[in-house]
Amino acid sequence: MEKKYDYLIVGSGLFGSTIANRLKREGKKVLVIEKRNHIGGNVYTENVEGINVHKYGAHIFHTDYKDVWDYVNSFVEFNRYTNSPIARIGNEVYNMPFNMNTFSKIWNDVFTPEDALRHINEEKKEIDHEPTNLEEQAISLVGRSIYEKLIKGYTEKQWNRPCTELPAFIIKRLPVRLTYDNNYFNDRYQGIPMGGYTKLVEKMLEGIEVKLNTDFFDNVEEYKNMATTIVYTGPLDEYFNYSLGKLEYRSLKFDTKILDEQNYQGNAVVNYTGHEVDYTRVIEHKHFEFDSTSPKTVVTFEYPSDYVEGMEKYYTVNDDKNNALADQYRDLASKEENVIFGGRLAEYKYYDMDDVIKAALDKVNSL
Repeated sequence: MEKKYDYLIVGSGLFGSTIANRLKREGKKVLVIEKRNHIGGNVYTENVEGINVHKYGAHIFHTDYKDVWDYVNSFVEFNRYTNSPIARIGNEVYNMPFNMNTFSKIWNDVFTPEDALRHINEEKKEIDHEPTNLEEQAISLVGRSIYEKLIKGYTEKQWNRPCTELPAFIIKRLPVRLTYDNNYFNDRYQGIPMGGYTKLVEKMLEGIEVKLNTDFFDNVEEYKNMATTIVYTGPLDEYFNYSLGKLEYRSLKFDTKILDEQNYQGNAVVNYTGHEVDYTRVIEHKHFEFDSTSPKTVVTFEYPSDYVEGMEKYYTVNDDKNNALADQYRDLASKEENVIFGGRLAEYKYYDMDDVIKAALDKVNSL
């Protein structure tokens, strides 16, 4: 029986939307289904009080891939936003990432890179053995002063476990930047879509049939019979009905407030690295697009959370146990005929946005 569509895309995040856009350009008939009531996955932005609010947490686009940068800019114009977060612990504020501005504030006798390295290297000597947990790993990389102020509290809130109980591999490296440069990323290209990420995804899906509030698992066989090939971007274990067990995730809770003030914190992202507050960061959305005119502001307090059914799955838990289970599911996925698994959830791996788009473009090129 002839199929109605060449491709059925499950999910309208960046992977699904990129695939859909490129396949349509190739003349393929495509249907995108999305279980949420909006497109864009976790990069979705909604306009509140004239401000584009990052509904699912801050997303800053950065890449070294010129083809990816050219691709996204073919839909919308990106601004020149540079990610320069700051870290607050108690009544102290530090620049992120760890750079000369940070070191000169932690140690009052630091003025040169040599001064900073002297302190860091002296403190690193505390760990004279192979690190057995995250705390030891962090100290072995940057010393105790930086660890205590800028890593410990944030990490423990993020994972809801003491750093001494977290595996060392979570922090494989910590960037030490011996310049007075507050740009968090080293990538050549960086910015925010002017008008928000939803505008970007809308342009990508222009002319493509999209069905919202539509869950693939409500009618799996019906949807499979609609198209020659399925592109699946949902959770890997859910596709196989959790037959081998459930993969673990961490989630987030957001408390978003509209405030009657023009400027709440003076920066788009402020990390809170101490235990004096439960949230890990506060996002003031207007600063992503250099809005200095709105009389109000929108801020989001971000709280890490254990994942429970019904919440969004934000972070994969890539420990030995979950990676082994994911490998078993990947083996099942490789045997599925006419199904492409792609994206953060379907591959059970952390992806930056540019890597998601790159993977999707490469996948279409290989088809």
